[in-house]
Amino acid sequence: MSEYLITFLGIYFLCLFKFIAGPLLGSAAGFSLWEIVFVTVSGMMTSVGLFSFLGEWFRKNWGVIRRKKPNRFSKKNRNIIRVWQKFGVWGIAFLTPVVLTPIGGTVVLTSFGIPKRKILVSMLISALFWATAFGLSIEQLLEIPFFKNLWL
Repeated sequence: MSEYLITFLGIYFLCLFKFIAGPLLGSAAGFSLWEIVFVTVSGMMTSVGLFSFLGEWFRKNWGVIRRKKPNRFSKKNRNIIRVWQKFGVWGIAFLTPVVLTPIGGTVVLTSFGIPKRKILVSMLISALFWATAFGLSIEQLLEIPFFKNLWL
């Protein structure tokens, strides 16, 4: 396997769990904007697809795995409900790459009973938007002295 393919697959697998890894590592690897967007969106949409189709099973069987009863009124749950009430599916999808993880946002939407097609479409649009925005601005963000010193 070529070095490029190994790098691409490594970034892809990280994007399954953390969206921001795509633009950061893609930029560090010297990828073009289109490569950054492609690897980031494909990683996020793979996890969104898997968890939207496995979400029903995950939600039903999660109680068996969990030992401690979760706190229903945690600060995080209240914030998610507040976003859901104000903005609905699009609000959760818009915040997923930035605040939630691709898996977390998908599980939230699945738990609200949103149809799989709507989850996939809203998450795809959100992923395309954020991957392009981060891909275009990552070079400028890395020029901030605080972040520049982290790479040295």
